[in-house]
Amino acid sequence: MFPKSSDHDGSDVEKSEKLGAPVYEDNDGAVHHESFEIGNTLYARLQRVAGKFGIEQRGIERVPEDERTDKGLLKVATLWCSANMVVSSFAIGVLGRTLFFTGFGDGVLTILLINLLGITPVCFFSAFGPKFGLRQMILSRYWFGYYGVKVVALLNCVACIGWSSVNTIVGSQLINAVNPNVPGWAGCLIIALCTFFVTLFGYKVVHSYEMWSWIPCFIVFLIILGEFAHSGAFMNIPMGVGSSEVSAVLSFAATIYGFATGWTSYAADYTVYQPATTSRTRCFLWTWIGLIIPLCFTEMLGLAVATAYVSGDDSVSYTSNYDTAGIGGLLATVLVPPLGGFGQFCMIILALGIIANNCPNIYSLSLSLMVLAKWTQAVPRFIWTFLGTGVYIAIAIPGYSNFEQSLETFLNLIGYWLAIYEGVSITDHFIFKKTIRAYDPSIYANPRLLPVGIAAIGAFLFGILGAAMGMSQSWFVGPIAKIIGEPPFGADIGFELAFSFTATTYIIFRTIELRVVGR
Repeated sequence: MFPKSSDHDGSDVEKSEKLGAPVYEDNDGAVHHESFEIGNTLYARLQRVAGKFGIEQRGIERVPEDERTDKGLLKVATLWCSANMVVSSFAIGVLGRTLFFTGFGDGVLTILLINLLGITPVCFFSAFGPKFGLRQMILSRYWFGYYGVKVVALLNCVACIGWSSVNTIVGSQLINAVNPNVPGWAGCLIIALCTFFVTLFGYKVVHSYEMWSWIPCFIVFLIILGEFAHSGAFMNIPMGVGSSEVSAVLSFAATIYGFATGWTSYAADYTVYQPATTSRTRCFLWTWIGLIIPLCFTEMLGLAVATAYVSGDDSVSYTSNYDTAGIGGLLATVLVPPLGGFGQFCMIILALGIIANNCPNIYSLSLSLMVLAKWTQAVPRFIWTFLGTGVYIAIAIPGYSNFEQSLETFLNLIGYWLAIYEGVSITDHFIFKKTIRAYDPSIYANPRLLPVGIAAIGAFLFGILGAAMGMSQSWFVGPIAKIIGEPPFGADIGFELAFSFTATTYIIFRTIELRVVGR
């Protein structure tokens, strides 16, 4: 989609008009709100209907500066706080003990340090939204090119659907633990449909919902902390030694990183309506606060509760309940015996809290789908929200019975691909562009002025090689992973190698690309 400007290809403007999507009229490529309803096409008619119900009409088009009026960075912090003050992040901490067998002290340090590392790119790119009024996948065109970014957007769609599926499963487990008469599929439907109705209305409603949804979940987690401390079930499990400790910490770190950095490919989506004059430093810090507090709190709490899990001892209620009902069973052991019906109510609150985690996934899914092709952009965003919801419901229901292994595998794969994404984007920014002034937002829709993308895709392929060399999964263990940790699974260093391979090769490829192509 191109602006009507002498710098852009008019043939693509004609294609846009035929499809019914908005045509850019400003020289900076921005589209004003009223532009979406102009015309008599099906697209325009659907947008007029959406406008009557208060549904956000804008998709991936650049937000004009005069419409970036969403002042106040507190709502940015609360969005990320709500999205992470959920039982899914609690489950990450539980995996530290039940799947990777870390001790408590080393598990806590791993949670703190890896979260600090993983959230940094999210905070960094969040500050790009107010400056340019561009979504994260559109910003990615400045590193991957107009056509290369379609590969990235497709992977982001897979990530959004995968996140939503695993989140919905863990929420459904909680509902089932409270009332076994509610089957897993019904719980999945409840959470997914609630998420749909929030994301249907778009950016402002998502922010409004997330402004407050962290509070009840935070209160419940405080109750869990108090009840578990009072139970005396906590065990300060010592850390391991030697190769087993290396395997435990590095593999746990890969899972934490995948969760923490998983928001990177959405980051700017939730700041594009902030004023262009917004301080990048303040935007970074508010995002950082909104991420680090809930991530560390919930994951450390999950790790603490999981110390009561004794593998193979069915006489221990924590163990038998976790083995039977997963995270729902573990939380039921903490809450229900001492609190009865109120404990069950607390679990329902946590189950519905999953909606806050799914909202950014489904909202950004609709935007990523619009990047894939001109015809996908010509479909209003709210329709993609509906279709995406249907897809992840179809995945979550069959995957309900294999949550733990699915979560660990999925988070690692997310960590691998985002390490590659960051290897290109961060390297390009600091090595080649060096300053935010090097970005020209007016060319975001012009493939003739954007990077070619060959260097980025080439480096991406080498990043995949690095991930394969260092990954440690039940279905494949890379050669480097094998020699680091304890046999047979070694230690997972897939995201570290993915980033290193990508960044190194990108510097070489991009240097050549600039000399040969010039952009």
